[in-house]
Amino acid sequence: MLEKLKGLSQKYAEIEYMLSQSEVWADAQKAAALSREKAELAPLMEAYARYETFRQEAESAEELLSDPEMKDLARETLSEARSGMERTAEELKILLLPKDPDDGKNVIVEIRGGVGGEESALFAADLFRMYEMYAERKGFSVEIVNRSETELGGIREIDFIVGGTNAFSRFRFESGVHRVQRVPETETQGRIHTSTCTVAVLPELEEAEFHLDPAELQIDTFRSSGAGGQKVNKTSSAIRVTHLPTGTVVECQDERSQYKNKDKAMKILRSKLYEKYQREQTKQDAAVSAQRRSQVGSGMRNERIRTYNFPQGRVTDHRIGLTLYKLDAVMNGDLDELIDALLTARRAEQLQNSENGGM
Repeated sequence: MLEKLKGLSQKYAEIEYMLSQSEVWADAQKAAALSREKAELAPLMEAYARYETFRQEAESAEELLSDPEMKDLARETLSEARSGMERTAEELKILLLPKDPDDGKNVIVEIRGGVGGEESALFAADLFRMYEMYAERKGFSVEIVNRSETELGGIREIDFIVGGTNAFSRFRFESGVHRVQRVPETETQGRIHTSTCTVAVLPELEEAEFHLDPAELQIDTFRSSGAGGQKVNKTSSAIRVTHLPTGTVVECQDERSQYKNKDKAMKILRSKLYEKYQREQTKQDAAVSAQRRSQVGSGMRNERIRTYNFPQGRVTDHRIGLTLYKLDAVMNGDLDELIDALLTARRAEQLQNSENGGM
């Protein structure tokens, strides 16, 4: 680990030197890339500097142990320095864990009604509101791509893009089956029903990351429509893109501009096809497959990941066994406690795996 840190420290110094050169700033793209790399390495370098300070203090204290007059003070200093080294070493192990290259990207979220009919659609609308409010708390933007509503205000399905720094890292654990237990608005006997919705979370990809062959696409235009078939737009600005080899279909009708709808639809399609490609690769790789089935990391759609129990005012994340009695706050977008706990569990799992692998 220390050898790796020394190499990264040298790299950090080189980046700092390059950023001090005026010719580097003449290339805005290169300067921005170097600045991002420096920002990513900065927390690691700060922790490494603390570790080196503790290590030097420990070495100095060890030299003084043979001095009768300084022995007690040296022993106390050595104990504190070694404790500091241990704490900082654990911090460094976490900071050295491999970063997911998708974490910093925008995120595409799909919510679909599941079991429960109209109540499922109403819960899908509640989930969208929850994510929209959470995005607002984090300073993220939300762009609706496609939305299909019911006459009672529920959502059969909705696709939207959340934009902002590290948006994917905050939403990635939401993939899976969300279960709700409550008395539906449509229930006349006061009985508690159980319904579900599925959520899929995909990183937004650029054209350079996953190329779409125009010859494999069928693009159709149609008129946007709202709940109950009510016409929203008199022009054929809605777009349907079909990827012919896989049959994957994406619709976008939220914008009045056909061009904007097509652009959004292509972003969704690109991410969906990339996810399918990754799934196929996973099936062919037993080691990766085992990793994706891990407690926190997979988030596949057929997994029940969370239960929202309204009568008891609780929300339970089944992957980490966490129950919070703050359902109202969670439904109003206060998701950080849940997401931070999932991130911590994932890091602990990664750390254990890396140590087992002989880090």
